[in-house]
Amino acid sequence: MKDIVGYEEPAGERPSLPGDEGVLFFICADMAMFAVFFLLFMMGQAQDPDTYRTSRASLDPLLGLLNTLVLIGSGWLMVKAVEAGRNGAWANVKFRLIAALVVGLGFAITKAVEYIHKIEAGIGLTTNEFFAYYFTFTGIHFLHFVVGIGVLVVTLRRMDTMQESQRLRWLESAAAYWHMVDLLWLVLFPMLYLAGGTR
Repeated sequence: MKDIVGYEEPAGERPSLPGDEGVLFFICADMAMFAVFFLLFMMGQAQDPDTYRTSRASLDPLLGLLNTLVLIGSGWLMVKAVEAGRNGAWANVKFRLIAALVVGLGFAITKAVEYIHKIEAGIGLTTNEFFAYYFTFTGIHFLHFVVGIGVLVVTLRRMDTMQESQRLRWLESAAAYWHMVDLLWLVLFPMLYLAGGTR
């Protein structure tokens, strides 16, 4: 039917992207920017692999893994929140949003612990090229994380003040942004903590 000249799908059957198109455009642009950052990192590593390898060895991959599991768990709770919203179970949406927030805040705790350990060891932004990238990338990612927490808080507060169709669109947009935070860390974790070996 789709190939017949002049045929148009009924409006109600047209697939649509979840959330707001503007938010999705921002996410794509933001990830493109990070892709450039990742390329610069890989070029630096190719030019000075020994410095990157020895610097990476001072990171704790278990903390990085814990951060990963925290964000994946929080992201999964956001998936369940969107599922509940699509089913009209808005009480469950609020519960799952709160759970995603609480679990997600664990990332802030583990990242703060990691930063403190590095600073106490005399490691900072100017230590070498690897740590310049490490603190820059993880710092920008952490800023995205903080914005994401704010988005989840605002979403939670607005659930009772919007019409159902608006609530779902807002919820899907918030979830899309939160998944971007997850996805960026899923690239940062192996790139900073694992890629190229640690010894």
